[in-house]
Amino acid sequence: NNTLWLSYILQTPDLKIYMGGDSGYDTHFAEIGEKFGGFDLAILDNGQYNVAWQAVHMLPDEVLKVAKELNAKRIFPVHSSKFVMAYHPWDEPLIKITELNEGNIPLVTPIIGEIVNLNDNDQQFKQWWTGVE
Repeated sequence: NNTLWLSYILQTPDLKIYMGGDSGYDTHFAEIGEKFGGFDLAILDNGQYNVAWQAVHMLPDEVLKVAKELNAKRIFPVHSSKFVMAYHPWDEPLIKITELNEGNIPLVTPIIGEIVNLNDNDQQFKQWWTGVE
């Protein structure tokens, strides 16, 4: 426990973004959500997880819990579907978070290179990982 893990809050007059780093679930997320009054977008690690690594990488159900505690309007799940470091299939993080979310909080899931409009809460993303071998 001698490593400094951190995240950032980017706030402009029109937008407030929580940019999470590698992290495990704990009560600090609820404290941040309360202190800062919610976020337009939460960028949270979702991938390269394992129950043994829960202190540094969140599981998909924890990502959703954190988003709710941060009072996030949208979730951008990152840290997944690019390379394999964990024991799960490459597409499992996006499959699981989509299934567990049940459409409750809009997910920002662009294919690599797709433009994300930070000011468009209604921007839709297709499940590009479906059917990819």
